[in-house]
Amino acid sequence: MGGQMLKTKIIKEYIRDSYNKLLKDISHKRIFWGIVFCVALMFVVGLSVMPDQVNVQLGQPSPKDFEAPRNITFESQVLTSIKRQEAADKVEPVYRTDENVILQLQESINSYFIIIRNVRNDDAIEKEGKVEELKNQLELVLEDGIYNELLAMSDAQLERIQNDVIQIVRQYMLPGVLPADVELTKRNILGAITLLNLDNSSKSFLRALIEDIEFSGNRIYDPISTNELKEKAIERVEPVIVKLTKNQKIVGKGEIITQEHIEALEKLGVLNTANPAIPLFGVVLLVLIFLGLITMYLYQYRPSILAKEPLLILLGLLVISTLLVSNAVTSINIGIGAEYYNLVAYAVPAAAGSMLIAILFDGKFSMFITTLIAILIGIINNLELQFALVAFVGGVAGIYSVSKLSQRSDLVKASFYIVGANVVTILALGLILNYSLPMLSIAMLLGIINGVLSSVLTIGTLPFWETAFGVTTSVKLLELSNPNQPLLRRLLLEAPGTYHHSVVVGNMAEAAADAVGADALLTRVGANYHDIGKVKRPYFFIENQFTSENPHDKLAPTLSTLIITSHIKDGIELAREHGLPDSIIDIISQHHGNSLISFFYHKAREGSLGDVCQEDDFRYDNPKPKTKEAAIVMLADAIEAGVRSIQKPTPNKIEAFVRKIIKDKLEDGQLEECDLTFKELDIIAQSFVKILTGIFHSRIEYPENVLKEMERGKINGGVCKQSAG
Repeated sequence: MGGQMLKTKIIKEYIRDSYNKLLKDISHKRIFWGIVFCVALMFVVGLSVMPDQVNVQLGQPSPKDFEAPRNITFESQVLTSIKRQEAADKVEPVYRTDENVILQLQESINSYFIIIRNVRNDDAIEKEGKVEELKNQLELVLEDGIYNELLAMSDAQLERIQNDVIQIVRQYMLPGVLPADVELTKRNILGAITLLNLDNSSKSFLRALIEDIEFSGNRIYDPISTNELKEKAIERVEPVIVKLTKNQKIVGKGEIITQEHIEALEKLGVLNTANPAIPLFGVVLLVLIFLGLITMYLYQYRPSILAKEPLLILLGLLVISTLLVSNAVTSINIGIGAEYYNLVAYAVPAAAGSMLIAILFDGKFSMFITTLIAILIGIINNLELQFALVAFVGGVAGIYSVSKLSQRSDLVKASFYIVGANVVTILALGLILNYSLPMLSIAMLLGIINGVLSSVLTIGTLPFWETAFGVTTSVKLLELSNPNQPLLRRLLLEAPGTYHHSVVVGNMAEAAADAVGADALLTRVGANYHDIGKVKRPYFFIENQFTSENPHDKLAPTLSTLIITSHIKDGIELAREHGLPDSIIDIISQHHGNSLISFFYHKAREGSLGDVCQEDDFRYDNPKPKTKEAAIVMLADAIEAGVRSIQKPTPNKIEAFVRKIIKDKLEDGQLEECDLTFKELDIIAQSFVKILTGIFHSRIEYPENVLKEMERGKINGGVCKQSAG
């Protein structure tokens, strides 16, 4: 129990310490800039995502032409309802036959024959009076002769005609008769009676009887059964799926707005029926997520960027600029046709932002930012995946193309990488999305424009970003390494020995930096400029003394030390005058650290000063190397200067000397502020030995007679060549 509480306490303290450290690392200014770029990003994304909202009224003319701003597929409630209503309307009404109606008709018919039988069999009525009695009871319009015949009929005859008429009535009534068809059915029954095999008197009686009976419909509407059939018909109707493509016309100006139009406009979000705060809140959440991911990445993997306010501003401007250019490009109407309008998003030069971030920061970080930018471009372009995919692939190709940038012309070559990646990606997407041949051709052409435009924007804006934010890029370093640079040219002319020394140190430092994973280009360029301050007093440095006279022989050790150490201060001043980057100036200021100038120190101790002189008076007053690059230049400088003193250098002697210098610098504390490890120091030593062995390799001594023969061969060869000429 106690162990669990202790563990919980440790976790809480760790979380609290991490949180406090994060707050300490993020200053108020950085929070301010974070808010600024958050708002800017919300504006850029919202500019494309938030629709223009207008009011329309059902049954009123449309105030403008409405087109779909993006591709959308949705289930139409309006069209589905209409289709279901149509299916229900097609269902035939269900009727049922009322048997009671037929029974009532039979009873009515039977009542007439009962009257005839009763009157005929009534002995109380005289024979002459029976006709009048029958006439009064039947109330039929018949001739007296017919009544007499009815009274004269036998029971069998009466029963026959009774059955005949009932059978005819049942025949026509059993299928069911609608109220509207009663009269027609009655006429059909009368016609059927006419066709009976009876005498005319019987037919006349039956027709009069049918005319006298009140008929009613026996086919009655069944609402329950009908509704059941309609419900089944409605269930069989599939929902209507509406697919609208970008720029498809929804309703034209002046056309009457229907419920179908309103539904489509609502689904597209161009009506203000919904609360506009809802999509705005979505944009805010999205931007906060993206900024949170960037902040976590920087905090975890690139805290150096998070610690420098100018770099954060630069990163924010690059991301915002890339998205603004994306909006500007996608707003262009290529004027070919509505189906081609959205293809212009393939021309968005997102790779420009990727390359700039890769050059100004680094490739891995640029890959992460490129992924986020590609997603945002897909969101800005109506959530269409194909545009995000092209932006991502083009960006990755751009990052790869500048990963080993050696000159500005490589940025031109980068356009070919991006164009190739875009064309292949668009071709694949076009085949998947079933683009027509003209659409595919235009899309691929826009992908080519994308690649060219990306390189143009990168080349055109890179100097601005470099200068405005003081970022030292590989391109800038390559320019500074050109021997025709004013400072290097001056060093060559005024201090040629120092120039040669700097070139050798640069080669040594570059190889060592590359071996331990440091910035090899920065190390080489820093080495080229590390002794630039010597141009002010070149002859006070031994590599520039071409006579046996040494000016230091006439100076006190303290004054010589002051002159020697001043080349650091002079170098920093010259570097700043010529606008060299801070990373180069740091190497200039740190390449000696606070090392002891042992020659003049020992000279002072051996002289008149004796034990009075202090070691600190003969040390450089400069910061120790803070970076691997500065430390490597320090080691290469000391080793290259000292290795010349080795008599008859051999690989073993050179290696022993190299390791001694590194050990001395380590013991003197000059490397305690950089992050070089012992393993890396060993790798650096091996790299130095390899290069120095190549420079000071032993030469073959040819015998005298061989030299004479070689010289004679050269002369004869020259004569032959002249003769041939």
